Amino acid sequence: MTAAFDPRTHQARPDELAGRVIAITGASDGVGRAVAIACAQHGAKVILLGRSERKLSAVHAQIESASPAAEPTIAVLDLENALAPDYDRLASAVLERFGRLDGLLHNAAMVGELAPIEHYDVPTWCRVLQVNLTAAFALTQVLLPALKQSSDASVLFTSSSVGRQGRAYWGAYAVSKFGVEGLSQVLAAELENISAIRVNALNPGPVRTRMRAQAYPAGNPASWPPPEAVTGPYLALLGPASRGVTGGSFDAQ
Repeated sequence: MTAAFDPRTHQARPDELAGRVIAITGASDGVGRAVAIACAQHGAKVILLGRSERKLSAVHAQIESASPAAEPTIAVLDLENALAPDYDRLASAVLERFGRLDGLLHNAAMVGELAPIEHYDVPTWCRVLQVNLTAAFALTQVLLPALKQSSDASVLFTSSSVGRQGRAYWGAYAVSKFGVEGLSQVLAAELENISAIRVNALNPGPVRTRMRAQAYPAGNPASWPPPEAVTGPYLALLGPASRGVTGGSFDAQ
């Protein structure tokens, strides 16, 4: 890992991601949507992953309108309920169409509920861990063959401040993000020096999203920056600027 690297200071060139194929989970809303659009604007061919075909189609149309050469692709995948064959089909389709994968952003997540551990609903706990952590593991695993075909691949996990320092009542969400940080570190250590794949985590900080509003119902959305304001560090960590940087956990703000 290069400790001095700070993705917040990088200014992406217009063609920063030209020729790169980047898959993004949670691409239909919030930060995932904003990063997908930004990646396409900087030359990447983006694979939009999400559970709502209608919402993904809207993002697809927006990208095609703004960046006609981007050729975005939609892949509907419900991370809460997907089974092994669903993951395998996606991995096969990526290799068949593109022959490789240059970037994978794990951004899909759910808050669950804010409650003390003593009273936390067990089925909700399981759903949050499945979407936020287990699905990220499974998707990474099936896409590793495609990532290994790239000469410069990046796996990026969206983390959270509560995944570094536990906070009361954040329950499964905080635990899942601790897991994301651990998964990122383990994978980075396993792949370092034996592949061209780097692995990092990025905490976007407070952003004006539906999930943020759910977690902070009494908060003032006007005080939170829009998702578009934090895309720069994502571009830096998904693109060539972070080549050789692995095993890190960064902040977008």
